Amino acid sequence: MLLALSEIWPEAPIYTAFVRKGSAAFERFKDKKIITSWAQNIPFFKERLYSPLRFLAPQIWKDIAGKLKEYDLVITSSGWYVTKGLHRNEICYCHTPPRWLYGYTTGKNLQRYKLVRVYALVVGHFMRHYDFLQAQKVKQFVANSQETGKRITKFYRREAIVIYPPVELPKGLKTKKQDYYLIVSRLVGSKGIEMGIEVAKKLNLKLKIVGEGPLLIKPSKNVEILGKVSDEELVKLYSGAKAFLALAKDEDFGITPVEAMACGTPVIAFNGAGYKETVVSGKTGELFDEYSVEGLVRVLKKFNNLNYLSKDCIEQAEKFSKERFKKEIKKLVEAVGK
Repeated sequence: MLLALSEIWPEAPIYTAFVRKGSAAFERFKDKKIITSWAQNIPFFKERLYSPLRFLAPQIWKDIAGKLKEYDLVITSSGWYVTKGLHRNEICYCHTPPRWLYGYTTGKNLQRYKLVRVYALVVGHFMRHYDFLQAQKVKQFVANSQETGKRITKFYRREAIVIYPPVELPKGLKTKKQDYYLIVSRLVGSKGIEMGIEVAKKLNLKLKIVGEGPLLIKPSKNVEILGKVSDEELVKLYSGAKAFLALAKDEDFGITPVEAMACGTPVIAFNGAGYKETVVSGKTGELFDEYSVEGLVRVLKKFNNLNYLSKDCIEQAEKFSKERFKKEIKKLVEAVGK
């Protein structure tokens, strides 16, 4: 999403709390004008302290807000770090109200520790109040899905326009279908990866997993952990898969199923949250209702990838193209900027 915005307005500077040099994100944006906050200079902040010191976010954004007064319009990208309410004429593209503040499953289940639960209880109370007040300063909310739009209404009492994020992958690299299933995800507990592995072993299915994270997964006879791969290799994996598995329980939007469909691959996804807005059950894949090993087993047993046409999957994915995103966001900016 940020890449698409920077292509529309290449001269616009990017303000952020901090950057981690050498990261994949930094490599993509290193040629842009990036302005960081004073948090960039706190020792170890960008490596590991940004999460436990999240209560500093109000002061970080207050500092940055002071630098934005010269601009006519600002677009903020808001998720877990409460990036909103920084300008009088602001469009807030909200990926989701912070999951950790409102009871949604997060990638790292640190609250299993008593001390962390107490700390989160105190900080969370303060941050929810701050988050709500900042949301009232936003001129126009944009949600990345209908699901996120409902959360914005519920927690902020604001209405949002839905503009789906852009999906784009390198073209011309597709391969022939092979007999494996694919998961592409951060390796964290909220993505249903353990359930996918258990089912793969139970049904003796070949499963490839792309991604990195703290979740400890041991490779086995039929489960292959590939780690991080290039965009080019990812296209080959998507297009060669028998089906893509999307197993998060309450995904905000879920961009990987759309990427899989863009490569002509059907998707098997849980019938919840953002997945319901992208996967057409019976046409571009299947949605299953029971979130359990048994529920996934049932849908996989009856799944036959010959029932789905690649062209139907690709046509569905085209609804989430970068060109469509740019057109919709420019139209909104023109309207809000008047």
